[in-house]
Amino acid sequence: MKYIFMNKNTEVLLAEYDSGLGVFSKIYDIYNINYAPYILKNFYNDTSLRTNLSKWFQGRGIPSWRDKLDLLLHRLNQTTPSELLDKAFGLSLSDQYWLKPYDTDIKYDDINFFDHDFDYTEFMEASLSKNSKMVTREEALMTPNNTTDGMLKKAWIIEDGVRYLLKGGYKNEVLQPFNEVLASMICERLGFEHVTYTLDTYQDMVVSKCPCFITKDTEFITASQIRNDMERHDSTKDYEDYIKLLESHGIKDARIKMENMYILDFLMLNEDRHLNNFGIIRDVNTLEWLDVAPIFDNGQSLNIQDYNDEEVIISGQGRLFYEVKCFDEIIAVVKDIKRIDLSRLDDLALWFDDLLHKYQYITNMSDRRIHKLCILLNSRINKLKKLGRE
Repeated sequence: MKYIFMNKNTEVLLAEYDSGLGVFSKIYDIYNINYAPYILKNFYNDTSLRTNLSKWFQGRGIPSWRDKLDLLLHRLNQTTPSELLDKAFGLSLSDQYWLKPYDTDIKYDDINFFDHDFDYTEFMEASLSKNSKMVTREEALMTPNNTTDGMLKKAWIIEDGVRYLLKGGYKNEVLQPFNEVLASMICERLGFEHVTYTLDTYQDMVVSKCPCFITKDTEFITASQIRNDMERHDSTKDYEDYIKLLESHGIKDARIKMENMYILDFLMLNEDRHLNNFGIIRDVNTLEWLDVAPIFDNGQSLNIQDYNDEEVIISGQGRLFYEVKCFDEIIAVVKDIKRIDLSRLDDLALWFDDLLHKYQYITNMSDRRIHKLCILLNSRINKLKKLGRE
């Protein structure tokens, strides 16, 4: 089917889109490539533009590694995730790109999910519920839930006009939602810009809940897209170049905000700071780079190999920009730890202990595990304090 690929109200290009395969099979005309997704800025010939547009569009949807994907697709009566990509004009709550059927007068202001409510109940049940009926109504697929990436089960909902993302744990793990709320509390106490996560319950599980940090005038551009436009050296050099690039676009305190993210990762032993869960916010009307994106997606943290009662042994490493490194190497990018008032975290482990026990009746997390997690958290705070005194 022939579509005009749109960025909000700006026509970007005219293309043929194959809904079954989830690919753009032909580019007919280019109207305004500057308003295309950032990652496409250096692709000009038909083949490379079409191939990379297809790759970007598919990466915007539900990935093949989503937890219990087969069950989700069965409940949605779909065969592959790519079948969902154009169900709701390709609209998302992370950016303003969409597919306008050729020779129609559909307007962005009439269909976008920032201004207009969407039916989320059936998709939420299909994604998060242990028992769910098969979705049969097409209206249930007119939702931004078609374009949610990541491995965790999740769903966009609306409460009091606010768009919230619900996320569960991975498989049988229950800690991820609590880690998101812990990260929010650390950021709040230390003054780091962040997405605020709270806890909610859905049926018999605990989920994290956060508001959408994008508006209908902005988009989230991942560090992965930006890095694609940079020369490549090693992670430390590329990290420095990334900060310089952000500063050259007028983003204030870019270094401080990036350091804050890595301070949080050090405290929580976050293993999953990949290039798609940090980046920048861009104005889709002017293409101005506005700010570093607030810190989000911190669930894969505080992993423990617990061998006995006398010690807590941790496994795993973090990521500096894109390279896997030990956390002691990652924290070395922070120029001045002393600028952070770490005394604000003095009772954090006790707060986390209370939080984990509050939901213990649902999670069945053992007292022993809760105790070990809080010991580990306290040890990370003390270790960072020690580094700040050196």
